[in-house]
Amino acid sequence: MSKRSRIILEGTIVAALSMALSFIPLNIGTGFSVSLGMIPLTLYALRRGTVPGIYAGLVWGLLHFLMGQVYFLTVSQVIIEYIFAFAAAGFSGLFSKKLQATLKTNSSNAWRYVVSGTFVGVLARYIFHFIAGFIFWGKYAIWGLSPVTYSLVANGISGLLTGVVTMVILLLILNKNKSLFMPQDN
Repeated sequence: MSKRSRIILEGTIVAALSMALSFIPLNIGTGFSVSLGMIPLTLYALRRGTVPGIYAGLVWGLLHFLMGQVYFLTVSQVIIEYIFAFAAAGFSGLFSKKLQATLKTNSSNAWRYVVSGTFVGVLARYIFHFIAGFIFWGKYAIWGLSPVTYSLVANGISGLLTGVVTMVILLLILNKNKSLFMPQDN
């Protein structure tokens, strides 16, 4: 199997794992949730890079359609929340090369790139959820909040919780098995 085919297959498996983890209910209160699927996606993006990460995120977003997990208001809302947002999570891969170079030199600074990659991927994804939140979901805002404030609070808390959980798990993985962040076919 070629290296490119292996990367695509690995990304597809990661997307399926991310989707499976999405079925674990971690809803907190009204409108807040932790997205466990970010863990394998971020690991994959840090392992393979930005483009494969975006690809895997896109596949994860498309899997929502196949699994009947799409909350549909308008076509543009669905595109923003399930195509753009999930693909944007792959921007964690922006720190892939720096992380791998650090791991090759056995530097103790690898954690910085895991934290940075997680932050960027979660932020990129939740920016799109925020945009969709105030444009499309704002009319459902609770507590008398404006649509922008409600989307910022709901998506901000969900993004923060998702980022913290993803970061903690990935740092534990980094501490136990650094080789998971290093592709073996390089």
